[in-house]
Amino acid sequence: MKRRGDILINGVRDNKLAFRTSAYVTQENTLMATLTVAEAVHYSAQLQLPDSMSPAEKRSRADNAIQNMGLAGVSGTRISGRACKGISGGQRKRVSICMELLSSPALIFLDEPTSGLDSAASYHVMSRIAGIAGREGMTVIAAVHQPSTEVFELFHGLCLLAKGRTVYFGPASKAIEFFDDNGFPCPMRMNPSDHFLRMINTDFEESEEGSTINLPRAAEVIQTLVNSSSSLGTLRTKTEATKTIIQSASVKKKKQASFLTKSVILTKRSFINMHRDLGYYWLRFAIYIALCLSIGTIYFNIGHTYASIQARASMLMFTSTFLTMMAIGGFPSFVEDMKIFEKERLSGHYRATEFVIANTVSSIPYLGFISILPAAIAYYLTGLQRGIDHFVYFAATIWASMMLVEGLMMIVAAIVPDFLLGIITGSGVQGLLMLNAGFFRLPADLPKPVWKYPTYFISYHKYASQGLYKNEFIGLVFQDLAGARRINITGQYILKNNLQVELGYSKWVDLAILFAMIVIYRVLFLVIIKVSEIAKPMKRCLIVKV
Repeated sequence: MKRRGDILINGVRDNKLAFRTSAYVTQENTLMATLTVAEAVHYSAQLQLPDSMSPAEKRSRADNAIQNMGLAGVSGTRISGRACKGISGGQRKRVSICMELLSSPALIFLDEPTSGLDSAASYHVMSRIAGIAGREGMTVIAAVHQPSTEVFELFHGLCLLAKGRTVYFGPASKAIEFFDDNGFPCPMRMNPSDHFLRMINTDFEESEEGSTINLPRAAEVIQTLVNSSSSLGTLRTKTEATKTIIQSASVKKKKQASFLTKSVILTKRSFINMHRDLGYYWLRFAIYIALCLSIGTIYFNIGHTYASIQARASMLMFTSTFLTMMAIGGFPSFVEDMKIFEKERLSGHYRATEFVIANTVSSIPYLGFISILPAAIAYYLTGLQRGIDHFVYFAATIWASMMLVEGLMMIVAAIVPDFLLGIITGSGVQGLLMLNAGFFRLPADLPKPVWKYPTYFISYHKYASQGLYKNEFIGLVFQDLAGARRINITGQYILKNNLQVELGYSKWVDLAILFAMIVIYRVLFLVIIKVSEIAKPMKRCLIVKV
């Protein structure tokens, strides 16, 4: 299969349509389920419309779009959710159309805009789109699912395709005459679109036994119509395109919201989504509370005996690895966010940089909240070192570890957007990093190729656990009974000989490394998105050429 041809915008070749020149409403409704209809459209307006428009003007345009699509009655209803039904499928389709009409694009593609709508709603939606197109000077190209006669009459042009061949391309009003002239007249009181599709549909050529339908073979009809269509040269596309190239000027890129405005709006929207989505953070918060209560009761007031050394190390290791690993539970929400981002990025609403910044900033307070309270329960029930500075370091390390796990899972979501495969991949990567953190196998005993160099040094678990060890053991003295004598063992001795912790730098360096890795993970996430933006079109071209 070979792909050839040019994309002409007002006669000017342009393989990348400028922002607000075109819009595309996909068949699948990709919307943020936790928002209400009004919120979704208002946020979209703030992202697409330029800063030269006042907030009141943007809101007014959004409200008008909601009114035109017949969504005023459900404007305060959430689109969907885990605990609520939300709006219907047809209403979601109208929300998608509504959001793309906000920027008044010169060209809009609609993939089955009437799916999920009854005949009356289909007509009202398409008639309002036709009215907006007439007022705004837009061109609408739609693939319509079983249009009624009234909807069919709204279209000016019609393109019929069969097996990849153009059967008819011309004025919609002339299609009946075209079929009649070629010996395939439309019966009285029959929907013209139903007649056209029935004549060229090859999927059900084998007539069923006892069927009363007697139609010519679709392959013969298609060949006849294709030959007739080619001879007529309907719409004189080549002539009109040549005239347009000579007479028309290039389409100028319309203004949109600034980088700062988009980042702020996306942060607000993401913050609301995280607040309302029970599966994003709240369920994890409840599980963290339960687990930390379990940790606190199992290791309750462990004291300063020799046996407490291993108990402390185990408790700190579990908290910094297994507990934070549960951030994988947010992966389904990450996948949904990536779908919305991909759709809105392709529509030109914003770029990857704004998305990464907004997602990072909005997650910081939630992760901080679900880190501090569970950490306090586990820390003080266990009886770790007293002093607010020790607890602050403990909570900061838990927070940084959760940020790193989320960053890692977002990288996985960008590479493996499938829900099940993503969780398996993320868990596998986490397991490898955890295994080489220096607890299950001491650093000196790790095989040097691969496992120590570089896995041990790139594992964030290493810096989290060693920082927590230093925070807890330095300054403590443990008592061991050796026969009749009582031996005091310092925490520094335990760190150096038993746990093989690197004491050449302080615990704050470990925390600083964790913070640096947070930035590195987010930058890597951004780079992967940028690379995929370039790689996907190249991959498609390669597949087509092959």
